[in-house]
Amino acid sequence: MHIVPVTDPAAPELRDYTELTDVVRRRLREPAEGIYLAESVKVIERAFAAGHRPRSVLVLEKWLPEIEPLFASWNVPVYVGTTAVLEYVTGFVMHRGALASMHRPPLPEVADVLRDARRVVVLEDIVDHTNVGAIFRAVAGMGADAVLVTPRCADPLYRRSVRVSMGAVLQVPWTRLGEWDVAAPELRAAGFQIAALALDDRAVDLATFARNAPPRVALVLGTEGDGLSRDALDSADVIVTIPMDHGVDSLNVAAAAAVALWSLRGAEH
Repeated sequence: MHIVPVTDPAAPELRDYTELTDVVRRRLREPAEGIYLAESVKVIERAFAAGHRPRSVLVLEKWLPEIEPLFASWNVPVYVGTTAVLEYVTGFVMHRGALASMHRPPLPEVADVLRDARRVVVLEDIVDHTNVGAIFRAVAGMGADAVLVTPRCADPLYRRSVRVSMGAVLQVPWTRLGEWDVAAPELRAAGFQIAALALDDRAVDLATFARNAPPRVALVLGTEGDGLSRDALDSADVIVTIPMDHGVDSLNVAAAAAVALWSLRGAEH
């Protein structure tokens, strides 16, 4: 670890931390450049616990004593600056004190993620990073085993997803699926029943499904607003719905994931 005072916020070595408020640009840059950002001491600790390797860290001066023990054994730069300078670099006030640029780990094969899993969640084209992070937190908290995301789903390692998940995206095994003509056979070959969570005349209610759930379930959740695609519904073995009251037709997708996972967990105990 070597401490580097930040005096020039436009210095090229700070590129990992620039344009952080430009979501479109960052979600393209980070996977292409093989990086992701871990925000806050707690999330950085979870990244290290997951075996991920740092490139550097950007930290406010007053947070340096907390960061130094974490990075003492790493030969990486620790960029230290004032609130005003680091706000210029990142585009926002760093309330959580530290940002670490991490090497993005390679994604595992679908078969490897599914091999020892019994409950997995499939996220189809969910675009809100907050929802993605909240679902990962529910998956970790409710004892599910893995998450699979479709090609157009938001990046689980985007900074907001990691933060909202409280680092759960660094703990829960996950990878990307192909399109449904490939994904559905992969799931079935691994012994999973595909359960689509949706509003549909053919749907069974969640409580009934949970009481009779098979040993291995892939719970599929759809994008905000439109829900699941026709391909997803056609690929499902069963369609499941959460009964609602007072004219409300559905929950936010992250809330729906938590309710469904709790119901499946309760049926097992």
